[in-house]
Amino acid sequence: MADRYLSLTRTAPGRFLTRRIGLPQPAELIRRSDRHPRLTGGLLHLTAGRTDLGLAPVLARTGLGADETGHPAAVVLDATGVRDVDTLAEVHAALHPVVRSVTASGRVVVLGAPLDAADHHQAAAQQALEGFTRSLGKEIGRGRTVNLVRLTDADAAESTLRFLLSPGSAYLDGQVIEVGPGEVTAPADWNRPLTGRTALVTGAARGIGAAVAETLAGQGARVVVLDVPQAEQDARELAERLGGSALALDITAADAGERLAGVLPDGLDLLIHNAGITRDRRLVNMSADRWSSVLDVNLAGVLRTTDALLAAGTVNRGGRIVATASIAGIAGNAGQTNYAASKAGIIGLVRSLAPRALAEHGVTVNAVAPGFIETRMTAAVPLLIREAGRRMNSLAQGGLPADVAETTAWLAHPASGTVNGQIVRVCGQSLLGA
Repeated sequence: MADRYLSLTRTAPGRFLTRRIGLPQPAELIRRSDRHPRLTGGLLHLTAGRTDLGLAPVLARTGLGADETGHPAAVVLDATGVRDVDTLAEVHAALHPVVRSVTASGRVVVLGAPLDAADHHQAAAQQALEGFTRSLGKEIGRGRTVNLVRLTDADAAESTLRFLLSPGSAYLDGQVIEVGPGEVTAPADWNRPLTGRTALVTGAARGIGAAVAETLAGQGARVVVLDVPQAEQDARELAERLGGSALALDITAADAGERLAGVLPDGLDLLIHNAGITRDRRLVNMSADRWSSVLDVNLAGVLRTTDALLAAGTVNRGGRIVATASIAGIAGNAGQTNYAASKAGIIGLVRSLAPRALAEHGVTVNAVAPGFIETRMTAAVPLLIREAGRRMNSLAQGGLPADVAETTAWLAHPASGTVNGQIVRVCGQSLLGA
């Protein structure tokens, strides 16, 4: 369903009216497309505290040259050297003069260091960066976003910096992403980094799953489109268009994992858990069947198939597992105790499995947590609740399936092996949840 309010605010009468009565005026977000393969404009590199990460070569490879106009498309502030309250003042001194000049739909990326458990002054100062970036993200406006990346090695964070400094991250705001150390092998072609890789996307016949399949295929992956038998026709049509294959399978079947391993003899490089359902009711009105059906599809099926595919060695070393959580699993939502429980369970799965899967199988495990995304599911939400979902975020609009797909593709990137155990909200910095 079209966002009519968003369309209204992009007309002259609509802008005048909404400004006069103090209503939100969402900016037009510049998303990745053939017309906008990268941000338009230069990059401003600033520092706070004494630091030498060797960022310049990595930033140069993003395709954004140094800003020479005074109106940068992106600002990167290296605050990894901030160790106390005094050097926190350098964060203010660096960004205060330039924030207003960042172009519409631009980016501010703050780089922080891991918290030092042996130095509570450093830990306090670095933790302060989270409150700072999240608050700046809520006030910067004009479609601009602010995110924090904790890192120790610039080269290990290249795929993350490329993503955050691109149009693909248009709906990612107020996030804190941790990038671990480690060697990274750059792809032969950064525009098609998934060439030669096989991806399985569940619940892929339509909506977010279809967008994920399309994005992965666009980056070179051979995609297996999986959905329930009732959606087989849609799955086959999508797979044919993408040059992939379709698989009709109920992911809740007890032997789903074993059957998948059997039909994928060459293994998988990318396992994308997107299948999910809702059966909303307040707890006092929720039947046991409504509870169990949601938990079975959204959580138990993910657990069973992941365990089976890892045990069978079907997920190849260097592989990526990306599951779909939700901000409902972080903040809760009235009428969705079942759904929120299932999505919070996904978060627990990722945090527990990620270090073991990397150590034992060479596989990373992460999750995307969408907020209000414009799909057929959210189009069925009652009008007032739908409008609240759209407006109650820093960008004052709903996201698109492509926003979730772009984030998934970054986590699936061959150079993202140092990103593990992360829960990344794709929600425009929703005012619900952290």
